Amino acid sequence: MARRGKRYKKMAAKTEACKVFNLSEAVSFLKENASCKFDETVEVAINLNVDPRSADQNIRGMVAMPSGTGKSARVAVFARGAAADDATAAGADFVGAEDLADKITAGEIEFDVCIASPDMMGVVGRLGKILGPKGLMPNPKLGTVTPNVAAAVKNSKAGQVEYRLDKAGIVHAGLCKLSFANEKIEDNIKAFVGATLKAKPASVKGTYLKSVTISSTMGLGLKLNAAEAFGF
Repeated sequence: MARRGKRYKKMAAKTEACKVFNLSEAVSFLKENASCKFDETVEVAINLNVDPRSADQNIRGMVAMPSGTGKSARVAVFARGAAADDATAAGADFVGAEDLADKITAGEIEFDVCIASPDMMGVVGRLGKILGPKGLMPNPKLGTVTPNVAAAVKNSKAGQVEYRLDKAGIVHAGLCKLSFANEKIEDNIKAFVGATLKAKPASVKGTYLKSVTISSTMGLGLKLNAAEAFGF
């Protein structure tokens, strides 16, 4: 077993008297005990009572962070004509068709989000082996294959976070920076957990949400009182 550092042990000692935190208490704890030289990311892990092997329980989607993420996403858009013009006007960093596909094939992937109008999927489909492993393949479920590319660009720029079930039945994501005001961090957490709750598959029986834990990049995982925080 790896040895724990003094910083970790000091933080752990403070949590022994309170194993479950109210949301506001947990956010305050993370901020008060941050000691890194960089601005840590606030992360959330949601343990769900689902079967990751079941196709109808493969939870995935996008949710806008009401307070933003603290990161400016670089957006690439596959579109032609008026749609391409709309994407450019909305703030897309890269817009193109076959020319954009050629750059990606050549290894030029300098974006965080890839959006495509439906008529461009013939071009984008050939890039599946490149974009798929990087989690960048446009997908209708994520709103990244859409006729309204301008709205998708604006949403991505404003701050969206993907939620996706992993093999252990956990949805995990980084939501924003720890330097955000407490209220803004709490709003983002509520939005993310709320979207995950709304995505509950109809086939799930019994308790859906098992636990919610928040942490910072280098901080402890703090289990939340889900009933208090999310009314669940």
